Amino acid sequence: MTQLLWAVQPFPVAVYDLERYLTIRQAHGGSLGPDGTLAFLLDTTGVPQVWTVSEPGAWPVQRTFYDEPVSFCSYSPERSELIFGMDEGGNERQQFFRLDDDGTITPLTDTPDAKHYWGGWRSDGEQFAFASNRRDESVFDIYVQDRDATGDDAELVFEGDGWFTVGGWSPDDDALILVESHSGFDQDVSVLDLDTGERRHLNPDDDEVRYRSPQWSPDGEALYVATDRGADTLYLARMDAQTGELDTVREGGDWNVGGVALDQDSGLLVYSRNVDGYTELTLGELTGETEITESPMPEVPGNVAGGISFGPDGDRLALSSNGRTLNNNVAVLDVAALREDGADADAVTRWTNASTAGIPRETFVEPDIVHYESFDGREIPAFLSLPPEIPDGGVPVIVDIHGGPESQRRPSFTGLTQYLLSQGYAVFEPNVRGSTGYGRSYTHLDDVENRMDSVRDIGAALDWLAEQDAVDPDRFVAKGGSYGGFMVLASVTEFPERWAAGVDIVGIANFVTFLENTGPWRRSLREAEYGSLEDDREFLEEISPLNNIENIEAPLFVLHGENDPRVPVGEAEQIVEGAREQDVPVEKLIFEDEGHGIAKLDNQIEAYSQVVEFLDEHV
Repeated sequence: MTQLLWAVQPFPVAVYDLERYLTIRQAHGGSLGPDGTLAFLLDTTGVPQVWTVSEPGAWPVQRTFYDEPVSFCSYSPERSELIFGMDEGGNERQQFFRLDDDGTITPLTDTPDAKHYWGGWRSDGEQFAFASNRRDESVFDIYVQDRDATGDDAELVFEGDGWFTVGGWSPDDDALILVESHSGFDQDVSVLDLDTGERRHLNPDDDEVRYRSPQWSPDGEALYVATDRGADTLYLARMDAQTGELDTVREGGDWNVGGVALDQDSGLLVYSRNVDGYTELTLGELTGETEITESPMPEVPGNVAGGISFGPDGDRLALSSNGRTLNNNVAVLDVAALREDGADADAVTRWTNASTAGIPRETFVEPDIVHYESFDGREIPAFLSLPPEIPDGGVPVIVDIHGGPESQRRPSFTGLTQYLLSQGYAVFEPNVRGSTGYGRSYTHLDDVENRMDSVRDIGAALDWLAEQDAVDPDRFVAKGGSYGGFMVLASVTEFPERWAAGVDIVGIANFVTFLENTGPWRRSLREAEYGSLEDDREFLEEISPLNNIENIEAPLFVLHGENDPRVPVGEAEQIVEGAREQDVPVEKLIFEDEGHGIAKLDNQIEAYSQVVEFLDEHV
């Protein structure tokens, strides 16, 4: 097989400790207010909080001061007030709060045992919509609440029988888009008439079709949506709001159309394409039902962009962007300047300046896209990053496996990855079969009985890596979180002799106990991917790493959050006990104030410092 040639990077490498890399800041989630102020989330204090800035380069003002992460913020279209969301201890039971211009914070919900999903402001800013499982924790209903109402004073406008969320208010505020998710690749779209309570189901005959980012047309006669009805990849389509009839606006081709954002007042529309993990943005203006006049899009910093939010007048939009060598920041696009001067316009301005903690950006490492052949001849895409210096004998490789599984590793920024590269580790990030971003058929290749084929893709990755001169094949590390944690555990039990160590973060050890104990609102969606307890229990037991624990040889580090509602902490307890019974070196770290992942900076520093010490010892 052809060898890849690795060039040593031409810059001197200074040594910064792990804490410095973990304190590299990230700004995201921008929302433009009616007076032009930008609100955004920034993690300067160790967890994301709400900050505001009046203009690019101005000193930002911190507006919330909690120990828990704020999950989103959204400005009112009419007032200098915003609503933000926050849970407690990672339990994902998000509550809403209103932040006034004078700094006053008012709790808007008072049901701490329920989850709340934001559904957007009414156009006059007097009400907002949301989905919640207050009535029954296994299903989500739709509510509308006045902006100054508190506690449980919200109107139940629709009783759901599944996982419903709100896609947005119609231009005349008399209807809501409802999206019901049956699985990651199966959604239904409806319109809820708020006057009559009638729900009009727009795609009743569709099976296993995605509908993403639905947006009302300016005239309220249609929705613009990313869908894969009749196609392998997502494309941009117009859906008639009465009949559900679908017309293609822009083909996706080999790649998915991702997010769609549309301003109802101006008809401006932005959509993205996910090209091998990299974002391509297109800005246009609706000039007909399926006609868009596109404008040359100026360059946006970084490789991955999203979180697009139009300002109230539609003349500006905020977006978040980052790359493997660029930490996340929020920029604002001036639509008027772009229209006047075209692609050469100085139309994109970065409004935030999240710190790199004094680490020079030029020391960060970009990945290469590679493809390797798996057991059945299929080409598997991956990102490979090498440290600046390659010693004789090669470098250890951390095989970092994404969660989901209906997800995709993209070239986004993470301080931990850059630290590991600075310490001489290579990082290999495969998008094994089952990953999104490469078409529907690719994503379904690991469903139910084909689950272990994705694990075999990891075995093939090790074979490919072992043939690269830059790599030491005796020092492979498996690392992953959530479903990626399952992949770690499955890999170290399926290929025990190939690994020097494994790092399991909030991973699944036993599919049966996972499905029995995960949040009831999630169970049916997860069974659609993994198989059901009723029909597939024996198979799920067979492939569960816990039931193959006798094969494990590699030392294992297990991280988990006590409050994890998705993968309960019992999964960590089981795998630790099982590995110890096999006399395998195991380290366990459980955080009482975390959920599905390690979100708080102090906990990240503690967790990953111990992980690094563990790797130094065993790798």
